[in-house]
Amino acid sequence: MPKAIVFDDNRGELAPLTDLRPSFDIRTGALTTLDRLRRSLDLDILGLYVPDALAELASSVHDEPVNQPIDGDPDEPVVAINGRCALPLEVFAELETGQVLIEQSSGDMVAAALTLEDMRSFLTGGNPGLSSVEIEDDVLLARPWHFRRVRDRAIQMDLELLLSKQEPEDDVVPQGVLCLGDHRIMIDPEAQVYRGAVLNAEHGPIVIGPNATVRPLAVINGPCVIGRGCTVFEHANIKPNTAVGPVCKVAGEVGGCVFQGYANKGHDGHLGDSWIGEWVNLGAGTMNSNLLNTYSEIIARAAPEGKNERTGETFLGCVLGDHTKTAIGTRIMTGAVTHTGVMYAASAPLSGTLPAFAWVTDAGTKPFRVGKFVEVAMTAMSRRGVDQTQPYARRLTVLHEQATGQDSAVSWPGKKSASP
Repeated sequence: MPKAIVFDDNRGELAPLTDLRPSFDIRTGALTTLDRLRRSLDLDILGLYVPDALAELASSVHDEPVNQPIDGDPDEPVVAINGRCALPLEVFAELETGQVLIEQSSGDMVAAALTLEDMRSFLTGGNPGLSSVEIEDDVLLARPWHFRRVRDRAIQMDLELLLSKQEPEDDVVPQGVLCLGDHRIMIDPEAQVYRGAVLNAEHGPIVIGPNATVRPLAVINGPCVIGRGCTVFEHANIKPNTAVGPVCKVAGEVGGCVFQGYANKGHDGHLGDSWIGEWVNLGAGTMNSNLLNTYSEIIARAAPEGKNERTGETFLGCVLGDHTKTAIGTRIMTGAVTHTGVMYAASAPLSGTLPAFAWVTDAGTKPFRVGKFVEVAMTAMSRRGVDQTQPYARRLTVLHEQATGQDSAVSWPGKKSASP
């Protein structure tokens, strides 16, 4: 089992995906990047390295040491992997000790093979004398919409990993469920799939996780993963290349989407080629566009004050940061991005890029008050039996202060003012 560390180099412009998690905790398919790397490469992860702003939060959700010195034999080989590399690459195994893999287009490090002693030096700013190996492909996520370019391959890898946990002869489909196609359908014994549901595996496998519920007349098209504790409602049409993270509710037409987890799209309406953060709630009739009428490349921008960029995508829906809420009947335009904590309740379509904690109505845009936001967030989380930890609450407060410039009056040791 190879020894490894996984790090978030805090490069690119990945917010809002990384506002509340390191880059390796983004769900880039059915699994997070960290889970995929660990399982695919059979890694023994010695530690995780993240930006200081995320260290407390990451420490509260991971068993591995975060931003801590690594103990062990100084001559033991260790590989460092960039958490923005969503797909395990064959070249990782080909790196010789002392080599660093560089993404040619950005100049950023993808991985490095070092002794543990040299790794310690490298992580503390030293230069252990590495030789560079360049990779021509763009393999590092650098913008929110880059989830789209790795989605299909990531879901395919994840399905192979999930299906390997159970032999095909042990696959059991409940009576009255219509199955189509020759690809595998794996339903966890603790899941409930009602009579009249349709599982279409003509174009890829389907995995339904523990404690998930698929209601009557729902249609699920593979390749697709419905995660732990999710509910797929009646008449839902879940299209291929969709990965729904844990404890989500999905209804209507959903295709090519990745749900980080704990999100609600419980009503009719189209949602396509989109990344949905945690604790997102889409009001009834919310729908989005994922293709321009001109069939041309979609233009988007990562930050509200940033420049428009070519995404390289013809099909691209929206990126909705954690805790985004939309009112009933909301229309979301192609390539839209909402940063963390947006409340959208305007009659005009949601378009462009909205700043974090924006409260948008027909009367204009103003900051979402921190007290009200925390109250809503805690209520939403408690409804799913999730307690808001202190590290999580502090991170939300810091994000709010940075986005709005308002000092929240919430205090803790070492807190810095939002004012310059």
